[in-house]
Amino acid sequence: MKITRAELSCVCGVRSEFPETDMPEYAFAGRSNVGKSSLINALMQRKSLARTSSQPGKTATVNYYNVNDRFYLVDLPGYGYAKAGAVVSASWGRMVERYLNSSKQLVNVFLLVDIRHEPAATDRQMYEWIRAQGYEPVVLATKLDKIKRSQIDKQKKLIRESLAMEKDAVLIPFSSETKQGRDEVYALLEGDSAGGPAS
Repeated sequence: MKITRAELSCVCGVRSEFPETDMPEYAFAGRSNVGKSSLINALMQRKSLARTSSQPGKTATVNYYNVNDRFYLVDLPGYGYAKAGAVVSASWGRMVERYLNSSKQLVNVFLLVDIRHEPAATDRQMYEWIRAQGYEPVVLATKLDKIKRSQIDKQKKLIRESLAMEKDAVLIPFSSETKQGRDEVYALLEGDSAGGPAS
C-alpha cells in the first residue's frame, strides 16, 4: 500500500462527541506498553505521527488518523496500566466502550498483544468484549523482532489458546522495527476482508 496521506484529523477526549465520519474506520486497541503508537507509525510509514511515550498510559484520547482519504485508523486509549488509577482507567474504559458502541463506520478492531508473553487478563477481557460487540478482532502480536524465529510458533499457539481464538481467527505477528506483518495488515485494510459486525 502506498501511503500518500496520513494525518491526525480528530482527537476526542473523555467528554468529546465522536465524529460521524464518511469513511471506513479500523480501531486499534491494546495494553499501554504493547507498542501501539509504533505500530501505527509503521503502518502509516511515518516516524512520529502517532506519538510514542516513555510513560505508558499517558494517552487518554481516541485519535483518528486519515489515511489516503480512504479510511481512518482509530487509536484507542491503552488499557491495563496500573499507575493510571482506578478512576482514570474506568473513564478510559467507558470511552472505548462508547466508541465501539457508537461508531457507524467501524469495520473491525485490531487487538495488539505482546508476542513475548501470554496475554494478560485484561487482554482476554478485551478480546471477549470485542467479540460480544459483534466483531471478530484481528490479533496483532507485536514486538516480533524481540524473540527468536524458533519461538514464533510456540508463542502464537500460546496466544491463541489464552484468548480462546477460533481456528480461523486471524493472528498476525508484527514488528514495527522490521515491518514484518505490515503487508498482511495492508491486505486486510485494502480488501475490507477483516470483516464487520456479525449479523
